[in-house]
Amino acid sequence: MIKTVKTILSPEQAYNPELFEETILKRAQVHSPDAEVRPIRRSIDARSQRVKVNVEAIVSVKEDLPPLISYRRDYPNVTNAEPVVIVGFGPAGMFAALRLIELGYKPIVIERGSDVQKRRRDIAAINKDHVVNPESNYCFGEGGAGTYSDGKLYTRSKKRGDIQKSLEILVAHGATEDILVDAHPHIGTNKLPKVVQEIRESVLGAGGEIHFDTKVADFIVKDDEMKGVVLEDGAKVEGLGVILATGHSARDIFQLLDKKKVLIEAKPFALGIRIEHPQQLIDKIQYHCATDRGPWLPASSYAMVHQTKYDGKQRGVFSFCMCPGGFIVPSATAPGEVVVNGMSPSRRDSKFANSGIVTAIELEDLKEYQQHGNLAGLAFQQEVEQRACVMVGGTQAAPAQKMSDYINGHVSGKLNETSYQPGLVSVDMSEVLPEAVHMRMKEGLRAFGKKMKGYLSNEAQIVGVESRTSSPVRIPRDKESCEHLQIKRLFPCGEGAGYAGGILSAAMDGEKCADRLIAAYGKVRKN
Repeated sequence: MIKTVKTILSPEQAYNPELFEETILKRAQVHSPDAEVRPIRRSIDARSQRVKVNVEAIVSVKEDLPPLISYRRDYPNVTNAEPVVIVGFGPAGMFAALRLIELGYKPIVIERGSDVQKRRRDIAAINKDHVVNPESNYCFGEGGAGTYSDGKLYTRSKKRGDIQKSLEILVAHGATEDILVDAHPHIGTNKLPKVVQEIRESVLGAGGEIHFDTKVADFIVKDDEMKGVVLEDGAKVEGLGVILATGHSARDIFQLLDKKKVLIEAKPFALGIRIEHPQQLIDKIQYHCATDRGPWLPASSYAMVHQTKYDGKQRGVFSFCMCPGGFIVPSATAPGEVVVNGMSPSRRDSKFANSGIVTAIELEDLKEYQQHGNLAGLAFQQEVEQRACVMVGGTQAAPAQKMSDYINGHVSGKLNETSYQPGLVSVDMSEVLPEAVHMRMKEGLRAFGKKMKGYLSNEAQIVGVESRTSSPVRIPRDKESCEHLQIKRLFPCGEGAGYAGGILSAAMDGEKCADRLIAAYGKVRKN
């Protein structure tokens, strides 16, 4: 017998394993010593003064529970199969590679950055020595930007692909089973490198190729067909097609496409700041607790949006990539620029909470950058990042200001403790941010302070700049075939192409592009 139980539990009942099992069995009215219990859905409801956890579980008595995942790492050998070139080994590139192997094709992956082990040293150099390796950093390298900058798996992209399969692939490669249960799944930056390494081993074990520290210098295009790529050392890599999965910060790829007259287009994006609060303050606001959240509730998060109007234009200001119990990290991809992002370890046990607070940048906001054509948004991003770097003396320290001081126009005499390892420099953030962004930030933060009492405080500080929310360029493709509108056999993919906004959506887009490429130009392997 297998029975499904839907119920509401206290945090301790939900997250204490022994009490969870005891409570579920009692509510299922099952008293057999042979009973097994497994949670299948879990979400926190903190809307009322008393925090509740909505839970769905299954109870089995003398019957095997269904397998937790159906996905198996059982890949065919594709050593001698027809090759497909993948540029980039972030989520989109990784999942495209796995899908090609499932279909009987050999992925040849070109990744400009290093593997996760060597990449860790490059990241340490940014934090400790303020040295940015433009090829291997928080954005570039094995696993992409997500590997060392968080691991949140929540997506609203229900129509992009098979979310369950994507989650199961991650579990099969070492991710915690909790990501199959929680409403807002999260792996954690401390655990993601191992998952990424396991995916690498699956690709290599099946006969695929991955070339780290290898940069694409040119594309091989003949008769409006993409034949392959040219590497920096002059070597050519050709295949059935090219899946371009370079991420949102590969500016040289956008510039190369533009130079070669390959169709690209400017697209809206968002830009703003990171805001850092004590996690305990956010917990008090969200969980309505007098002191701390207690041993059973996870670090609380928030999501907010406010519509602002400035210079006759309405734009949203919204929280982005909120990292409870997390850290702010340096995400520049070149010397001379300062960029910040956020991450959380799996336990989310930092004493800080941080979130991007950004405002929409529409194409009509980029009129001063018209001379850059389709790279106008990229030029705008760079200008803000470089100004931030100048303001802090050319290091990877970040410009910052206490929140209330920022709202009231006062330069902070002393900043708060921070999770940002390269350090902070007190500046007037209105001199870092473009005027329209600055004015919208002030209005948005005031509104957030009204929505969350205690949020607007000098216990919090804003840190700049959060500028890599998404790609400022789209590489247009056909809606159904995913093929570039102009160049055949080119499949723009993931965040860098403008078709994803996070780990899961990029992963699903990678699978989709692999499917479409083989449907158009290959013969699907019959298992």
